[in-house]
Amino acid sequence: MTRTSATRTGGRGSHSTGVVSGFVLKLARQSAGLTQEHLAHALPVDVTTVQGWESGRRPLAAMNAGDFLRLASRLTWLGAPSSTRRHLTEAMEADQVLSAGVSAGDKITAAGRHPLSAGVHRRTITNLITWPITGALPHQLREFTPKVPRRGPVAAGPVLPAEQRVRFFDHLIAIAERSTRSEEALLRRQAVYLLGFDQRPEVVNWLRDEWRRAGGRRVRGESITGLLEARSASVALASAGEPAQLHDFVEQTADSRAEVANLNYWAYWIGDLSDEQTNDAFMLSDDTQSWTGRRLLDHLLDRLDPESPHLPLNLHTLHALVASRPALLKARPDARKPFGEVLDRLASSGNLTGAGRDQVAGLRYALRIADH
Repeated sequence: MTRTSATRTGGRGSHSTGVVSGFVLKLARQSAGLTQEHLAHALPVDVTTVQGWESGRRPLAAMNAGDFLRLASRLTWLGAPSSTRRHLTEAMEADQVLSAGVSAGDKITAAGRHPLSAGVHRRTITNLITWPITGALPHQLREFTPKVPRRGPVAAGPVLPAEQRVRFFDHLIAIAERSTRSEEALLRRQAVYLLGFDQRPEVVNWLRDEWRRAGGRRVRGESITGLLEARSASVALASAGEPAQLHDFVEQTADSRAEVANLNYWAYWIGDLSDEQTNDAFMLSDDTQSWTGRRLLDHLLDRLDPESPHLPLNLHTLHALVASRPALLKARPDARKPFGEVLDRLASSGNLTGAGRDQVAGLRYALRIADH
């Protein structure tokens, strides 16, 4: 493959970490039944080049764009899933976010140049960003089934050293504190959301202060900013083990404009709403029928865990989804039995608030109507 200074990130990528895209490359290679030596021979490159890509020492984002496309196409031709290029591209986006934080630490990156402000994240991107932190394999990568034997103990996922994690989260706090202008709203709220994956006590204290600043704000006019800032802070606190603020946030989404915004956000988050979005304004669209809700229904059913800190928001959203689409359950006979079982588990768990019990009752009624 040719060498050139032009890269997919617009620079040499000398300060990049490539750990996420490197590990996705490794999964793709293994799913094709290839060793590093076999892939190197097929490309052709030196085996140390493949090793550098997979370890993250040679970030894929530093490759020439044409070489990257040839690499992804070659992997697919050799037996990797047809979605390999998409997974690698999203993994490089995740690496860009991690690299921005690790490189900058507590320094500021202008909103217009920061990868967190480039577009509204879906869960696929967020799960890739947090993979080196949580160790949880992103759901979309489960299709990569290894077909080569492992050679001794190997890492189960990409690794971000502790010092780099601290620099990454310190950077998120720095940009969240200093991004106060309206054009920085997306950057700020996506940084706040990611801070929920940092368990340091001082960060949890910072999130409490952020909730006090943002909590209680509703949709006003054509601005979605206040609601989303409150959402990010409450979801982040719930992830950090403090769900009380999420209960408060759910109460704030009881009006119609907030419910529409919440449904549109979820539809985009899980891919029911397919168009890419560069800002949050789309959430105020009244046309919630432009997406089917089928994928969102399945997603929420899988997340009605009585022990989940995010249960109040998940249950509220499911209730709003079914209320807005009365025919959705009727068209999904395959989903009705597991739906009823989930509702039974919730009702018997003892973890529901009064509002939660009302929502479960409403969903049971919708299910009985769908069964007739």
